[in-house]
Amino acid sequence: MRGIFKRSILMTIALLIITCGIYPLAVWVVGQVVFHHKANGSIVLRNGNPIGSALIAQNFQRPEYFHPRPSSAGDKGYDAANSSGSNLAMTNKKFIDGVAANIKQLLSDNPGLAMGEVPNDMVMGSGSGLDPDITIENAFAQASRVARARKLKIEDIRDIVQKNIQGPDLGILGETHVNVLELNLALGEIPTPSK
Repeated sequence: MRGIFKRSILMTIALLIITCGIYPLAVWVVGQVVFHHKANGSIVLRNGNPIGSALIAQNFQRPEYFHPRPSSAGDKGYDAANSSGSNLAMTNKKFIDGVAANIKQLLSDNPGLAMGEVPNDMVMGSGSGLDPDITIENAFAQASRVARARKLKIEDIRDIVQKNIQGPDLGILGETHVNVLELNLALGEIPTPSK
């Protein structure tokens, strides 16, 4: 009996060392060496200052910027400390009314965009409420508004969108998309015409 008890204690100690020490340390080392940027939050820097994360959506509202998906995270949306979707079914009246209100606002903000041209991700939030990416269709649908607000040719804006399209991770994980923060930063590099 004493031998079984001793082996049990030794096995528990060995598993604690492996699962609470060696394994987490190995994962941390691999993350820091192989995926350093991602393991540290994919923080985007400008002039040495952090301006956001490529992994978390920010609420861009001004017309000269591309807008992210709608967000239900927190009271006002885009709250990284309160990540969540609306959890409403597509048949729920509150969900339907919310999407209808989003479409109405969207068509008002983007003159020339017709009802049938509205991609789903322009009016429906993601599961986390913090998805930093939009579809290519969403980005191109906003290009006209952004070009008008910046007094630029729409071809220039579409070219920026085209240059910021990202494929699936490892070529197979996820969908082709555009990161809103990186796209808006790329807009800042376009010279604005003088008034």
